[in-house]
Amino acid sequence: MLKVEEHQRDLAETAEEDETGGVPWFQRFMERIGALWTLGVLVVLIVAFGTVAPTLYTKAAWLATASFAVEYLILAIGQTFVIVTAGIDLADGATLGFSAMAGSLLMANMLGSHDSGGLTVVAGILLMLATGAGIGLLNGLIITKMKLPPFIVTLGTLTAVTGATDLLNNGTEITNLPGFVTTLGTASVISGWLPVPVLVALALALVFGLVLTRTRFGLRTYAIGSNEVAARRAGIDVDRHLVRVYMISGLLAGVAGLMVTANFSSASPIAGANDELYAIAAVVIGGASIFGGRGTIFGTVIGTAIIALLTTGLVLANVQPFWQQVAIGAVVVGAVAVDRVRTVVGTD
Repeated sequence: MLKVEEHQRDLAETAEEDETGGVPWFQRFMERIGALWTLGVLVVLIVAFGTVAPTLYTKAAWLATASFAVEYLILAIGQTFVIVTAGIDLADGATLGFSAMAGSLLMANMLGSHDSGGLTVVAGILLMLATGAGIGLLNGLIITKMKLPPFIVTLGTLTAVTGATDLLNNGTEITNLPGFVTTLGTASVISGWLPVPVLVALALALVFGLVLTRTRFGLRTYAIGSNEVAARRAGIDVDRHLVRVYMISGLLAGVAGLMVTANFSSASPIAGANDELYAIAAVVIGGASIFGGRGTIFGTVIGTAIIALLTTGLVLANVQPFWQQVAIGAVVVGAVAVDRVRTVVGTD
């Protein structure tokens, strides 16, 4: 009798789920395809913009899109690690600008006392990387030692570092740089189809993609984002790991600063402004969960490509510039909505 009642109750619950939707076919479909939906979106955009503006398929359009995406991709790689841990780094763009200005200012001053640019270039690049990593270290220490939310800490760092950047050279750009820096920004391979900065960004994506998916460090990053309490109980030094994650984010911001400086042959105090928003958007569009525990560098690459393609495609289609932000914002909201759908399915 009890079994019959249980069976009837199960049937009633099933009927109720069917009437209210239960788990819709769309949710099941999105769960199965995972983050591959972003690749489909990228293909659709390429075809759509290529149809409206065939110049999208030219070498000039490719170079403009690829060069535009470099700084966002490098920042987004570091941001992926942070978001996977359920954190956020709002200071990425400001770190890029400050690192670029600090290293460029050193190189400009050293050029006046050194005949050879070799030592000058090395010292400038090292300062850019060290500055970026140092700001990341500061963020990580404040977050872990003072137990403050990453959003608040990095927002404060964003404001402070932005002001410090203007103080470095009285708010003016630096143009007196070694020839190597300009060459780095203009050099290319494969008959000019692959600029060196793009090659650097792709190499970083490959290396850090392997770190995130094939190393113990990556495994611990996912573990912390999935359940920090469980990670601590498993013996993971969460605080030390988070400090390293934010250092990676800062270090890559320094690399992005170098690439931007090389691309424009100058360092500007406004370089990197709002870049953190595009980097976060690229990570989220690429399938990372803002709640932590999920995300891939491959997805981030696709997300960055979507943002860069939207910008270039809308320009080529003669759409007013402010619609770029509208389109990117809409895609970000859509990506978060898809993430929410996948999360609901995963918990059912």
